[in-house]
Amino acid sequence: MNEIKIGDVTVARVEEMHGPVGMTPEQFFPGWTGEAWQDNRDWLVPHHLGDEDGQVRVAFQTYVLRSEGRTILVDTGVGNDKTRPAVGAWDHLSLGYLENLAAAGVRPEDVDLVVNTHLHVDHIGWNTRLVDGQWVPTFPNATYLMPRVDFEHFDPAKNPGIAGSVNENAFEDSIEPVRAAGRIQLWEDEHRVDGALRLLAAPGHTPGASVLILSSGEDKALFAGDLLHTPLQVAHTEFDSCFCEDPATAQATRRDLLGWAADNTALVLPAHFTGQTALEVARDGDRFAIKNWGPFPAY
Repeated sequence: MNEIKIGDVTVARVEEMHGPVGMTPEQFFPGWTGEAWQDNRDWLVPHHLGDEDGQVRVAFQTYVLRSEGRTILVDTGVGNDKTRPAVGAWDHLSLGYLENLAAAGVRPEDVDLVVNTHLHVDHIGWNTRLVDGQWVPTFPNATYLMPRVDFEHFDPAKNPGIAGSVNENAFEDSIEPVRAAGRIQLWEDEHRVDGALRLLAAPGHTPGASVLILSSGEDKALFAGDLLHTPLQVAHTEFDSCFCEDPATAQATRRDLLGWAADNTALVLPAHFTGQTALEVARDGDRFAIKNWGPFPAY
């Protein structure tokens, strides 16, 4: 089943899409040699590495949390109908994401809170949808929690370099309409969502990247956003994706949070893992290792 319980919080996984990302490991993770991939090929294939095409496999998905009577979405994928010149595979998509949400028992009007762990284009897409030629908030009754640092960083009025980047058009079509509707709440450093959930700054991948920590009874989980893009980064925290904006800070953040997860037996739920999606980690000397894979069925 795509729904589990972590303490008193129900967590469901809702897919937007999954498959090859159009990049080889060497392209996605510059600076890596192919040896780590080949040495671990027996378990990376087929969920994390394609056998025939050699491309990295990823998922775009939302975690739906039901906590203290509220419905909370963590990240909203790429979105439909968006103009994405930098990534042709994401340009003007037409996917059944809202139908997948409905299958999980969630209508757009039911959502109380949307958490964007950071403001890269593939985490904010379903913040809005196209209605009669206008972008409107997909979740009209929700408060959208966004990191203030990323909100300012990705605003093209403040950072003209966004034009021509992977995030081109994303602020205008996926953030600005939510701001115009008065639905955004900005936060920084740390933000308490409720008694079980808190947001914590986790910079490096983007300046304002964050994670969501769940602590309910004896159970703990780390909704890790883009802290990890491949399970190889559990053992190799020193390696970053090509999308990490501050690699040194990303590595330090990765080590710190994996250490917290290992010490607290927390389930780690990265944004982009395929397969069983979630995992537990353990310390392995001065590195980390995968202890168990999570309870979700493999895509």
